[in-house]
Amino acid sequence: MADRYLHFTGTAPGRFLTRRLGLPQPAPLRRWSLDTPRLEGPLLHLTAGSGAGAGADTETSAGLAEVLAGVGLPVVGRADRPGAIVLDATGVTTAAGLGDVHAALHPVVRSLAPGGRVVVLGTVPSPDDHHQAAAQQALEGFVRSLGKEIGRGSTAQLVRIPGVRVPDVPASGIRLPGGGATAQGAASTLRFLLSPRSAYVSGQVIELTDATPEPVTDPAAPLAGRTALVTGAARGIGAAVAAVLARDGARVIALDVPGVREELERTAARLGATPLPLDITAPDAADHIAAAAPDGLGVLVHNAGITRDRRLANMPADRWTSVVDVNLDSVLRTTDELLKGGAVTRGGRIVATASIAGIAGNNGQTNYAASKAGIIGLVRSLGPRAAADHGVTVNAVAPGFIETKMTAAVPFFIREAGRRMNSLSQGGLPVDVAEAVAWFAQPDSTAVNGQVLRVCGQSLLGA
Repeated sequence: MADRYLHFTGTAPGRFLTRRLGLPQPAPLRRWSLDTPRLEGPLLHLTAGSGAGAGADTETSAGLAEVLAGVGLPVVGRADRPGAIVLDATGVTTAAGLGDVHAALHPVVRSLAPGGRVVVLGTVPSPDDHHQAAAQQALEGFVRSLGKEIGRGSTAQLVRIPGVRVPDVPASGIRLPGGGATAQGAASTLRFLLSPRSAYVSGQVIELTDATPEPVTDPAAPLAGRTALVTGAARGIGAAVAAVLARDGARVIALDVPGVREELERTAARLGATPLPLDITAPDAADHIAAAAPDGLGVLVHNAGITRDRRLANMPADRWTSVVDVNLDSVLRTTDELLKGGAVTRGGRIVATASIAGIAGNNGQTNYAASKAGIIGLVRSLGPRAAADHGVTVNAVAPGFIETKMTAAVPFFIREAGRRMNSLSQGGLPVDVAEAVAWFAQPDSTAVNGQVLRVCGQSLLGA
């Protein structure tokens, strides 16, 4: 659905009026396309904290430099109008060291190009060093606040890379397990965040593991040779996910309920995908899925979901049960069976769909919010075990206000509030969620596991 307010604020009278009235001024977002595959402007690489700038000859710093060089933007130490800024703050271990964060970004953040990116690199807060833990946790509050104030369609994120302090190597600051190998584990994450693919992601904290990434043979088709199954794929977000995975080279199986068979078949035909009309809540759903992918699934996307909204006092049991069954129980059941049977191959990716309603709650959606919070619990618990036992990662996307037929039916004033109550002051598109899913699905995203990424423009609801 067209966002007429966004269009109006792009005109001269609109800019004048909204500025005078103090109204939101959303900037058109630069999303990925063949014509706009990367950000505009160079990548400014800065450092902060003890050892800042002194570890250039370490294995880790060399690995990070190699990763940044692979983003597709020229990496510079100074720039008048950078398209992206990466601040390595892994060496910030004290409250005083946070001054280096200010000193590094204060002079340059205003010059960031519209639609630019700021990525701060931190490390995991230490349970044994409360000074380091406080300083590194402070970066989270800093990044979330920065994302709310930089404006002009720009975003800010924090990426935590696993590390241990090595006090007897003063030049290196933070030495990461595996050195350059761990830096390489951040490659897919930095490529995603420092590109137009992450247009509607801001204020997020991503914590990486030290898992070794799998190589990508063809960057233009990173999912080539993999089979991906997407549930709820007939329309909306599910159809967008299927389209992006197909674009990235996957053989896609599009699953949806038999009641939308015709729409599912049209979507599948458009994408060159295989339609699979199936009720995901059926007791034998996992058997049908496994049979549809005899060579195994490289990517399993749980996107199917329903709403049956009412306040708890007015909600009959069938409305509660149907939502929990589709949105959560079917995900748990099919995931367990497909993993146990080996239908999700080693190196596979499982991506589930949560929601900001599961994080912040929502009036009249106790059933929906419970089911989506349950997805978050599934991801955090299963992720480490699935990686250890099956070589499979498990992550989730948590969409905010996404422009679909469902949101188009929302009453006007509620719809406008949903659009504006985020740092980017606009709704997202289904492709924004799809790009996040595709990042999780990348072969070299092995280090991204157990994460819940909000695709919400940094909604003011929730954390």
